Amino acid sequence: MSKKSSTTSLNIARILYLIVCEFAGMALASQLLGPDKLWVGIIAGLCVALLFMFIENLSKSYTIRGFSTGTFGLLIGLFCAWLMTRVGVPEIISSVFDEVITNHKGFKTAFNTMLFSSLGFLGTVIALRSGQDDFAVVIPYVRFRNDATSGKPLIIDQDIITDGRLFNIMQSGFLEKNLVIPRFILDRLQTMSNSASPSRKQRGLKGLECLEKLQSSQDIKVTVHDSKASSESDSSDAHLLQISHVLNAKILTADDNLAKVARLQNVDILNINDISEALKPQIDIGTQVKLPIVRPGKDEQQGVGYLPDGTMIVVNNGFSKIGTTQKVTVISTINTSAGLMVFSEMDDEETSAASASQHTL
Repeated sequence: MSKKSSTTSLNIARILYLIVCEFAGMALASQLLGPDKLWVGIIAGLCVALLFMFIENLSKSYTIRGFSTGTFGLLIGLFCAWLMTRVGVPEIISSVFDEVITNHKGFKTAFNTMLFSSLGFLGTVIALRSGQDDFAVVIPYVRFRNDATSGKPLIIDQDIITDGRLFNIMQSGFLEKNLVIPRFILDRLQTMSNSASPSRKQRGLKGLECLEKLQSSQDIKVTVHDSKASSESDSSDAHLLQISHVLNAKILTADDNLAKVARLQNVDILNINDISEALKPQIDIGTQVKLPIVRPGKDEQQGVGYLPDGTMIVVNNGFSKIGTTQKVTVISTINTSAGLMVFSEMDDEETSAASASQHTL
């Protein structure tokens, strides 16, 4: 859902709620005060509507997940308060301070109100501060179905969206297919796509195309998360870490600096650059690889090929095999300032065939 359509839907809901409050206030004023006091109902309905709209505005970053967690904690707190009233705690206190308390019934009512509100508040706050694993201690063997089936959601940032590898990684099935993109990241991509700079515009369009492909995929879930930073001075990285804590989610990125900061704050983060580094083939002496030979080397009869990660391999006697894919064996490696240089020979069968052909000629 786009930002414009989401805002329009919220405004329509607010207007409908305001109308309902006004009619309800007018009806109550007509019944209690008479038809000539409708203006009191209009003002009262407006005040009630504005109060709850103000509360709704303060809870923009509060999700249904947080609401359900808080409700669970509230129920536990109220249950504990009910148990205390059942064992007669108010009566015990009233009997101990019998000389001080003159109105026992009023004291019991006030004490029960304070007890239920205080324990309900404590239960709600403690539940909101707790993680999902803590609920499994209270209710053994119980897990939220979403966690059991799809795992933690993945928050994606601007770098991973514009990287170009995200869609293929998600299609591979190695990562959870539950993606969350913060609203401010989406807005930033839109700004980039309208930039006057050709490079920024290209990156922005590339990112939006990637998101469109992800949303069109039936087995990948993409959710836009609306939230604001706790402080205007918070950077985008700090905002991402904040959302990760709120949603108990992992961050998927291609930003090495963000990955370092996240690890310092004990935030689960997946850096695709680390994945790419781990998947690089280990080139040791004796390793056999299938290599496309694409151009001649510096010396006579040499050919040159490249691995998928860009590593260059020089193939002795590979000049005649340019344009073909050959099985080669690594014979030596040299680390230079420009990177790793690898030298190889074609397999014995290929080399023997090439030598025989040259001998015949």
